[in-house]
Amino acid sequence: MKYILMDVEGTTTSISFVHDILFPFSKARIETFVKDNLKLDLVTKSIDEVKATALSEENILLDLNGAISKLKHWIETDRKHPALKSLQGMIWKSGYTSSEIKGHVYDDVAEALANWKKSGLQLGVYSSGSVEAQKDLFAHSIAGDLSTFFSHHFDTEVGHKREITSYQKIASTLNLSPSDIVFLSDIKEELDAAKAAGFATIQLVRNPPLELQGHTQALSFKDIRSFN
Repeated sequence: MKYILMDVEGTTTSISFVHDILFPFSKARIETFVKDNLKLDLVTKSIDEVKATALSEENILLDLNGAISKLKHWIETDRKHPALKSLQGMIWKSGYTSSEIKGHVYDDVAEALANWKKSGLQLGVYSSGSVEAQKDLFAHSIAGDLSTFFSHHFDTEVGHKREITSYQKIASTLNLSPSDIVFLSDIKEELDAAKAAGFATIQLVRNPPLELQGHTQALSFKDIRSFN
């Protein structure tokens, strides 16, 4: 094994941090952030994408306020829309920079990352959160700056996490055989897709019990002893 690819929510980071801290933080600030930053190309592009999705899916034309309301609804329903993820990433960055929020990681994560890196393994992240949001979380974590441990970050720009082709693209980007990569996640459907693409898989069971679902299981990173 040469490469460890890992999920974030439920794997390195608690689900409650994402849903109880990050989501409310972005929802409370998204209207002001958008209206204050309409001169930024990335913000206007994101709003245009929201409007295009609403037109395509619901045949409705949204104005700016309507687009913002749609974004708030998507936060509530945890929609994995690239425009929302991009805007949330920018909002969270401001929170990390101001120290209003610190990225949660489980107690076992920092030591495991250091040990895996020291042993010569490369480490990467694949999450539905934007690449920038991933980097900010690990750079401003409660365990310190963990961003230097990771050589690659992937988000849904490469494809959805339950699709086999997404993992095939990642392996190609890394210039590695799929069999040289192990994917860590708590979600069975993501692990199924990775396994079908040829990856080794380990399911994190942070909140047992969880019945066996066709993948090697670990209660924490401490339980992952070997990749041979």
